Amino acid sequence: MSIFKACDIRGKFPVELDASLAYRIGRAVGTKLRGGPVILGGDLRLSTPELKAAVTKGLVESGCQVKDLGTVPTPVFYFALRRLTGHAGVMVTASHNPKEYNGFKLALGPMPVTEEDIQQIKQLTEEGNFINGKGKLESLELTEEYLQDTLAKVKPGKGLKVVIDASNGSAWSIAPHAFELMGYKVTTLNCEPDGSFPGHPPNPAVAENLQDLCRKVVEEEADVGIAFDGDGDRVGFVDNLGQQVPNDKNIVIFVKKLLSEHHGAKVVYDIKCSSIVPESVRDLGGIPLMEKSGYTFIKRRMLDEKALFGGEITGHFFYDHLGGGDDALYSSLLMAQILTESMESLSDLVREIPTYCTTPDLRIPVPGEQAREILTQVQGKLARYNPQTIDGVRVEFPEGWGLMRISVTEPLLTFRFEGKTPSDLEKVVNVFLSALPEELGQQVESRIRSLYRQEKKNQIA
Repeated sequence: MSIFKACDIRGKFPVELDASLAYRIGRAVGTKLRGGPVILGGDLRLSTPELKAAVTKGLVESGCQVKDLGTVPTPVFYFALRRLTGHAGVMVTASHNPKEYNGFKLALGPMPVTEEDIQQIKQLTEEGNFINGKGKLESLELTEEYLQDTLAKVKPGKGLKVVIDASNGSAWSIAPHAFELMGYKVTTLNCEPDGSFPGHPPNPAVAENLQDLCRKVVEEEADVGIAFDGDGDRVGFVDNLGQQVPNDKNIVIFVKKLLSEHHGAKVVYDIKCSSIVPESVRDLGGIPLMEKSGYTFIKRRMLDEKALFGGEITGHFFYDHLGGGDDALYSSLLMAQILTESMESLSDLVREIPTYCTTPDLRIPVPGEQAREILTQVQGKLARYNPQTIDGVRVEFPEGWGLMRISVTEPLLTFRFEGKTPSDLEKVVNVFLSALPEELGQQVESRIRSLYRQEKKNQIA
């Protein structure tokens, strides 16, 4: 598949993305910007220095005035874009992806990039019709200003015990420092900077990656465990009992806090979230807005709707006072503030939220063109249920919902199902299975049976 994705540019280094291609991408971005000012940052990945130097060269030779933030978490990059209005931006990172990946997050104007923007960069990169100019490169330090701005938005912690797992990524220093400044008792895990991510893959949404954090929270008798991804824009939480908190329940916890202060506000959530999210938003007097999964889609909807808050099941949390953007450090400090103010444990807050029967993503390899044909066929077969089609096919029933969508990063069809009870889940799954080609339906059914077997093993253990 192409490295030019729906929301960014991302691929394996150096097989899919190398310094030569990074230079051409820099030239393409500079050409599209007509040599305007550009904020530049990079994460801790081992390939980032090489790719960053190459993309910088391309930008400068296209006439761009490049301001280099150095090695920073992505939220510092977004802060710089808010702070220095009129600047575009390039962040060298592959976010939560495994160590062999790298890429570029782009900001080309005040609104998030579109799929059309990314395709235009691809076309310019391939055709090579670049403008020439004499730009320049200068350093810019904004990390301390970002930190102080973030801390000013939250209240002190009054001694809560936190365990911070930075995944050996870009939040390795700033996150523990921020919590210590706010009065928390901090224990660190995987807070040594290492772009090979030796502790675990840098994705806090994956349960296996949080096993050490879960154990450490129990061992330290901590109030909360906090895990950041590789570039510090996603975050996951572990409760005081050492259990990972599902991100849709984290969204509900944030919504309870924010809607209590802004009754009637809009909340954006991604299409893969549990029904407990829109139900909770409505119960709290808010207006839930479903959106396609992906950073740029959620942020654009936040801005278009003037929404208060947005949540994505991957661990991105968005705020109106951050220009509609996300920030894992701010989100983690806000969660700690909620725990301080509530006088309840995180496990208690989670227990108050209903639990429905929801499958994880079921990922079935299907070539791109075939996947699109199957999706169209399934949409037709399920037409009587009035499916939503903002991202694949999603059908809602009184007792749950089912979702089938094409992966934007791999040649896969992904499925996700939810029922309020196990029997409700079975009903929802059966409706979708009846609409699928026989072989694909058997694969989906096999994955679900495997999940049931694993769940029973876990219960016995």
